[in-house]
Amino acid sequence: MKFSDIIGHDDLKRRLRQQIDAGRVSHAQLFTGLAGYGTLPLALAYVQYLFCPNRHDGDSCGECPSCRQIEALAHPDLHFVFPVNKREKKSGEVVVSDLFIEKWREIWHEKRGVFSAEEWYERLDLGKTMKGLITAKESEEIIRKLQFKSYSSEYKAMIIWLPEAMNQEAANKILKILEEPWEKTLFILVSERPELLLSTIISRTQEVSVPRIDVATLQEVATAEGKSPAEALNMARLAGGSLLELGELMRGESDEMRHQCFELFTRLMRLSYNDKHLELFEWADDMTALTREGQRQFFLHSVRLLRESYMLHAGLGKISYLWGEEAQFCSKFAPYIGNQNIEALIAEIERAMLQIAQNGAPRIVFTHFALAVSKMINRLQ
Repeated sequence: MKFSDIIGHDDLKRRLRQQIDAGRVSHAQLFTGLAGYGTLPLALAYVQYLFCPNRHDGDSCGECPSCRQIEALAHPDLHFVFPVNKREKKSGEVVVSDLFIEKWREIWHEKRGVFSAEEWYERLDLGKTMKGLITAKESEEIIRKLQFKSYSSEYKAMIIWLPEAMNQEAANKILKILEEPWEKTLFILVSERPELLLSTIISRTQEVSVPRIDVATLQEVATAEGKSPAEALNMARLAGGSLLELGELMRGESDEMRHQCFELFTRLMRLSYNDKHLELFEWADDMTALTREGQRQFFLHSVRLLRESYMLHAGLGKISYLWGEEAQFCSKFAPYIGNQNIEALIAEIERAMLQIAQNGAPRIVFTHFALAVSKMINRLQ
């Protein structure tokens, strides 16, 4: 994975190259950003550039043995840790990343490194509710692998994908490694939810914030896939900087989920400003029946619709990304969203998302969320 293979992020790639060229390689780095932003491929491109002995023109050569091994995810000095789990696991059975490395390579090459946690868990056949974990045993494997000298490169590297999936014991063991690192050893933590990490881990890493991919770049991607200029622009705007979301929009796969989230959002808001509190309990039950990914998508779409409603309220409809039923509803709903409640509503969504991510009881989380939103919507009436 060369830097030139990464879509967008030209400024960030330039800064990363300059750090390596100047010999400023922090032993522990925290790449933060959603999967659709290309965060994981960017981390691998960084390692490939660091390992490549023949880099030139601001990129790794892509041809040397090191580059070819990294492209195959089979370099002896590059290791991966990612959340794993297993259904019908036997008592005492140890489950670590190495047991699933072939599945990891398969999904990586199919998706070019741009895939979500949910897609990975589906590949592991974990069902609708089971999630992957990074356990203390995995931390012990990290220590075992990295205590040896590098095999063929100057550095050894460990990429930990979704470190927020670590349990407390694993996180504490990782912290000890970061406090006393081996020489020429690089840790790259690739996180979508860094706020879930121990503050002591964050303080010992250098953050590399991976932003959204800009609309113009996503528009080029959609155009290259045969979309008309108008379609490409609309899809690029709606994708929210994410290649994953753009792909779903181009395939039409997000239409059903988008409509379902819209229906749940409008129902919640109508119940809220009509003070129908008993019906809010039924709404919470319907939310509880969704998968975790469905619940996450609802929150993401809710943030988008609230933001667009606020823009309409502020008289900025010309730059709105809404059309159809969304535009019709939000134009009428906009008077209920203003400076008095927009920040509180977004904060309530973020709080509920965090509680769900931490395995909070969905019925309790969504009931509290619905009642809290109801009070905030009524505040403007």
